Amino acid sequence: MAKKKQDITFHRPIVWVTGASRGIGREIAKQFAQLGCIVCLSGRNKKTLQSVVKEIIKYGGKAAAFSLDITQPNAIQAVHRQIQKSIGEVDVLINNAGISSFKSFLETPLKDFNKIISTNLLGHIACTKAVLPSMVKRKKGWIFNIVSMVAVKTYDDSSAYTASKAGLFGCGKVLREEMKMHGVKVVNVLPGATATEIWHPKVREKYSSRMMKAKSVAEAVLAVFQMPDDVVVDEIVVRPVKGDLS
Repeated sequence: MAKKKQDITFHRPIVWVTGASRGIGREIAKQFAQLGCIVCLSGRNKKTLQSVVKEIIKYGGKAAAFSLDITQPNAIQAVHRQIQKSIGEVDVLINNAGISSFKSFLETPLKDFNKIISTNLLGHIACTKAVLPSMVKRKKGWIFNIVSMVAVKTYDDSSAYTASKAGLFGCGKVLREEMKMHGVKVVNVLPGATATEIWHPKVREKYSSRMMKAKSVAEAVLAVFQMPDDVVVDEIVVRPVKGDLS
């Protein structure tokens, strides 16, 4: 008697990347798509997001764009519901969206503190809140927080940015401890100076030989994701070969 063909359904991990229209987020989205994941890209500039989606689809990947202002909790919930309905439950969340202001504490208006913290910290907390219940229920999932070296090293003229990133770093450490027994892995990624649009073009030009490529940071994240199931790297510190900018 002929044996029945075994029905094996391959699950493509669903990856949600915030701030995916440029820089590190864009490269992470492309890397996960090349791995065979279904990538959900969110950000404020839908036109730019769509261009990244087209690029991913062109080389055979699967991706979708979702316009999102991460400072709006209701909008985050709405986008998460769209992803659940049209694609499925999120397996990997990349908390990447971020803005900055390179001014001294005295020169930084309170409204800038509010805007930066709402984006870099509270927005990511809201995204994590959205996806976590399903991950806990399924006993699996990944949360990658794209932090920054400013969370552990002091730089002038970055008080608001540092406050937001240090908060995300600390929150991620606590969440990691709480999620260990639920099978959810929480990884804080601390990149050093990276050549992205967060820097002024003149600064990028001046320090081009001292900055990492966004693709290099993305590849480090992907390497951790591909490690064995019984292993997790709590933190990734990725720095330029020539050292941090002072």
